[in-house]
Amino acid sequence: MSSTILAGPILRRASAERLVFWLASRTSLQFRLRFPLHGPLAADNQMHQEQLQVGDHCFIQLLDIQLAEALPNDTLIDYDLQWRQTDQDPWCSIADWAPELCYGEAVFPQLVIRSRIDAILHGSCRKPHHGASDGLVVADAWLAQRHTDPLERPALLMLSGDQIYADDVAGPMLTAIHQLITDLGLYPETLEGALVANSEELFASPLNYYRRSELLPRFEGNRTLRKRFFEGARKPIFTTSSADNHLITLAEVLAMYLLVWSPIPWQPLTEEQPRLSPERQEQYQLERERLVAFVGGLSAVRRLLAQVPTLMIFDDHDVTDDWNLTAAWEASAYGHPFSRRIIGNALAGYFICQGWGNNPDAFTDPMALLQAWSQQPTAAQQDALIEHLFNFTQWHYSLPTSPKLLVLDTRTRRWRADTNLEQPSGLMNWEALTELQSELLNHDSVIIVSPTPVFGVKLIEVIQKVFTWCGKPLLVDAENWMTHKGTANVILNIFRHTRTPGNYVLLSGDVHYSFMYDIKLRYRDAEPHIWQITSSGIKNEFPTRLLDILDRLNRWLYAPRSPLNWFTRRRRLEITPHPPSSAAKGERLLNGAGVGYVKFNEQGEPVLVQQITADGAIAFASKDSPRA
Repeated sequence: MSSTILAGPILRRASAERLVFWLASRTSLQFRLRFPLHGPLAADNQMHQEQLQVGDHCFIQLLDIQLAEALPNDTLIDYDLQWRQTDQDPWCSIADWAPELCYGEAVFPQLVIRSRIDAILHGSCRKPHHGASDGLVVADAWLAQRHTDPLERPALLMLSGDQIYADDVAGPMLTAIHQLITDLGLYPETLEGALVANSEELFASPLNYYRRSELLPRFEGNRTLRKRFFEGARKPIFTTSSADNHLITLAEVLAMYLLVWSPIPWQPLTEEQPRLSPERQEQYQLERERLVAFVGGLSAVRRLLAQVPTLMIFDDHDVTDDWNLTAAWEASAYGHPFSRRIIGNALAGYFICQGWGNNPDAFTDPMALLQAWSQQPTAAQQDALIEHLFNFTQWHYSLPTSPKLLVLDTRTRRWRADTNLEQPSGLMNWEALTELQSELLNHDSVIIVSPTPVFGVKLIEVIQKVFTWCGKPLLVDAENWMTHKGTANVILNIFRHTRTPGNYVLLSGDVHYSFMYDIKLRYRDAEPHIWQITSSGIKNEFPTRLLDILDRLNRWLYAPRSPLNWFTRRRRLEITPHPPSSAAKGERLLNGAGVGYVKFNEQGEPVLVQQITADGAIAFASKDSPRA
């Protein structure tokens, strides 16, 4: 019975009038929601169930429930999500099909509708085969210690990018993906522009493991694409990224999501190892050891996601490394049918497994195309869906909370460089930034989720700029808010606008280390007050020695009173770092996998900022603590 539900429920949106759940099941199901301790609340609830078949034995479910009677705020609410296969079958209670989703002695999972956002968990960058601990497992243990007090629960969990690594997949994970595709009968697809004609040929190809960059036919026009898209950019300043096992088909992407969010899909899988060279065999075994630990924590991850409203937004690795970094990158990647399909499949997977639950009302048109593909999974239907998603402009969203929450799309509406296509594009174009400003008007405080920090480590931004001058932005992931003059000027002017909020909290990830900056405008007595709070990664870390060097150099060169600041776009800003409590003298950055925790006062100011790691919570600062 328990294996009928493959993944979920993931609680996506939660307000007093509306709940949204995401699940995956082996069969077509009917659902209903009950509140065992609040019986009258179950009467006349309007459940809109959208069911999407993606394989012979796999159905993605989005349950959008309009509540007939508002749920109470700041109260523990037991919920019972029940299912059955036909009208004649009895309803199966969540207490029977997923008792492991409960904390302590509870019989049902519980949720809390917070009256205001007074606390948030947030993080990004969860790579299953990284050696660090899984921050979502840590977050589950943290919540288990305080789950009985509704006021101690966070208002939401914000996942700010790289929930999967579609471009960096371990060999054993790819093996599991292919077994799951077979087990669930996930739909095959045809491929154009590669050495294989369809997904069946891909999976049977000797190039399937660690050699996917060789799938492009070897002629001159493909050389640039192979380097940019499949082989991974060599980044000697920061990291080496490998795309040897880049996900290609939509079935692979969907299987990946199921395998990173739930232990259930792993249960019928067997251990298999493809034929590999001795060097690759050694790599495969190391990745396998790390994946065993990762899978062991998935029950905790599933419980966390069933208890806390969880919002998401993409960053590059949800699709591919350096996604839309430059106009030249776009021309290469979207101009070839094979890479265009790969990008489109990853974006479709994001839509189905992440974006859909963020804001169901925005996805009416793409859902019609998705259902058409589901009923007739042909290449033409898949291409029509992908083409629509490439032109879709509603990936961003906001919540009418207090403070207001805005989640930015910094990937698909870019401000492209007009004169040099190799120059990094701005993270948001003028139109998108204008829409952002209109959303900010007449609010006292706001929380903005930007996957990439608006205010990053200045020395690293300078290194990125130097490589951009040399025409090599891809070598160092040269994308930040200040790299494009137009984007930088507009976002800074938005902060200066007299009718935009007095308090900004910017939540970010992406960079694989964590930090907190306190930012004020020079020559302005009070407003606006900006806090840049970055938590990264959930299961990823920066090379330790390199980060230590960059951290100390940045402090020497770009301290708050350094004259070098006057040669940057931040010259009118006073930026003060808050070091973590665990820092040695001179350290400002924290290199530790986990999740961020931010507690707010009634004015929307952060009063407690922590990185919760497997070794404990590390505080950055409180509002009243002295400046570092």
